[in-house]
Amino acid sequence: MITDNDSTHDDSTERALGNDPEAPHRALSPLTNAEAAHLVRLSLEAAAERSLPAGYDGTANLRLHPTSAAFPTPGDTGLAADLGVGSDPDAAVSMVAGLSNLARIVAGERRDRWPQVVGEHFDQLASTLRHGPPPLPADPRRELYQRLTPSNLVQPSWTSQAPEFVPGLLSVPATYTDGTITMYFDPSDLGMTWSEAEQAGLHNLRGLTDTVEYAEHDGTTIAMLSGSVFTASRALVLDTVLRESLHVENPQYGVLAAMPVRGLLLVHVITSLRVIPALGMMLNFAGRAHATEPGPLSPWVYLVTPEGRWHPAIRQPEEGRPPGLSPALLALAHHLGRLE
Repeated sequence: MITDNDSTHDDSTERALGNDPEAPHRALSPLTNAEAAHLVRLSLEAAAERSLPAGYDGTANLRLHPTSAAFPTPGDTGLAADLGVGSDPDAAVSMVAGLSNLARIVAGERRDRWPQVVGEHFDQLASTLRHGPPPLPADPRRELYQRLTPSNLVQPSWTSQAPEFVPGLLSVPATYTDGTITMYFDPSDLGMTWSEAEQAGLHNLRGLTDTVEYAEHDGTTIAMLSGSVFTASRALVLDTVLRESLHVENPQYGVLAAMPVRGLLLVHVITSLRVIPALGMMLNFAGRAHATEPGPLSPWVYLVTPEGRWHPAIRQPEEGRPPGLSPALLALAHHLGRLE
């Protein structure tokens, strides 16, 4: 067992430490190298104590090697539990457990609470590996919620039916049980077609409520919505969010929206050229949240037209050309400028 004291030396935690202990860790943002090394040590200990001996890969993952037959290797199914664990393609009896979300969680805790937080995480992970995902919902039409998830975290073989909402984010039916999100990439497991599951998920998503706070700077206001692990996913039902949470009906010029992490949705209702400073504020908020908070989705900001069409708000940098306003937002800004 690896203990967290000065006399213990372990190559994997040494690799996590890096040359400068106070420099940001390259893979476990927002931790420093020293903090990442401490998290890796705690994670290796916690995994070993739960019959999941592991090695650190030097980036953001543990490679688990379960010692008990009680831990089956996850198969290629239509289910995916949101715990950052998957099969290791390099070893049939090995699994990969990501530490990225755990790093973001402990970053917001006092250092003396890290062992408890890490232990609780591996308790949940071990339970999920031992027993599999939560049971199928008894009444999926009432329990499903449509959820946004990054496409690069999902096995390509699972995504044939899942539509892309914006580049890099899929819309998938999911449930939330005892702290675990389970996504259903094959709704036939629930006796439903994809369309039926999606409609049920969107219907139930509309029934959630938001906690709304506002950030204001020099007359520019951004709505910051939170309240559940599905808050960002409520971008899928943005008309309901605008009407019920922000009390806005049919905004004439549309809105800016961002879904940086699963628990945060940012919205600016466009009324004037203040949309330009609002874009700057939202890029700052979204970028910071995406880099540091659990459940990262997308750092980008989108222009949503009055008709509900989603467009990037900024043009991505290209060789020889810096980033700038997207064609859609630039056209809107020119129109608003003529009105002022």
